[in-house]
Amino acid sequence: MKLFIFSIVCVLLQVTRQNPISHWPLLPHILVVEVDGTKGQLTLSCLETPEELTRRESKSQDILWMKNGEETAQRGNSYVVELEESLGGANYTCHSEDRSLLNHTVVLIKEDDTKRGKILVKADQEDYLKCSAQNYEGAFHCTWTWHRHRVGKVAFIKARRFSDDIDTECSVDTSGRNWACSSGQSNFFCTVDDSGNRILCTDKQNCPYAEESEPILITVYVKTEHFLVENYSKQFFLSDIVKPDKVKISKVNATMIEWTYPSSWSSPFSYFPLTFQIALFNRPCKSCDNPCTDSKATKTLTVDFANICQFEVKRKTKAVCIRAKDAFCSSPWSEWTHFGLEKNKKSKHQRNRKRA
Repeated sequence: MKLFIFSIVCVLLQVTRQNPISHWPLLPHILVVEVDGTKGQLTLSCLETPEELTRRESKSQDILWMKNGEETAQRGNSYVVELEESLGGANYTCHSEDRSLLNHTVVLIKEDDTKRGKILVKADQEDYLKCSAQNYEGAFHCTWTWHRHRVGKVAFIKARRFSDDIDTECSVDTSGRNWACSSGQSNFFCTVDDSGNRILCTDKQNCPYAEESEPILITVYVKTEHFLVENYSKQFFLSDIVKPDKVKISKVNATMIEWTYPSSWSSPFSYFPLTFQIALFNRPCKSCDNPCTDSKATKTLTVDFANICQFEVKRKTKAVCIRAKDAFCSSPWSEWTHFGLEKNKKSKHQRNRKRA
């Protein structure tokens, strides 16, 4: 996969700051301009290098500018972008007299953090980014929720260990969906999936058997079609977000249930043990959307198993729900697995009647 490493040198822009804003290159030819709501101006230069300026000095007034594909009245090597509130973002291109493209840049407007939340939304007690891992192998995913009126796209991804900020370099392939961030301590690969609101990341240097000394810091820049950009970050250890897949109840008889560790969970299980929560129901809720959470359990208990997972149930138990979590960390529980016992018992009784 061919990747291109982006560099500040590639932006090819000279910017004059005339109001209290900051600016920085996000990718080649993509500039983020942070504004505070006041009026201001941003000056872009079409040609920068001495060779370019010397070669075209006599024809600099022939340079024309376009904004989002529409020709503007400004001419010459410089273009003044008018900034007011969140306005001013666009795709700016400069052309020679014969309309040949000379240079281009996309200006993205970033408002201050007090106005953040125009692109993504969250519940009161949640983070904008929700991250989870199936195990300790180094892979995790993060999701978010778009504002219903401002569905955007991922503009930039940076994944690193906490202390790697200075020497972390990120790159993206030509599709704009596959990102790589590397440093001396970590080597992350992230992919934006087809839904557009989920990224899948893997730390290739992660060792599942070693204790994490540095948390992961993931930052996602998202942009809208109106050239607004916002960035959202989340910091975590894998042990904070690890959430096992659902367990599988594989065997049951009149008095015994048996289940297995999720196939995606890290092994050996003796080194990565799970704690299981078992909910027993004497009166299952047949009309509930989720019988494990929408009805009250007759009894709930927590058990630990490293290998064979079996539990004896009473004959009056009609349903069982089981979920799992890391035995050593305060990480999330898996989703419940529901298993109905009543139907199995009736089926066995019917088979006995047919044989008789």
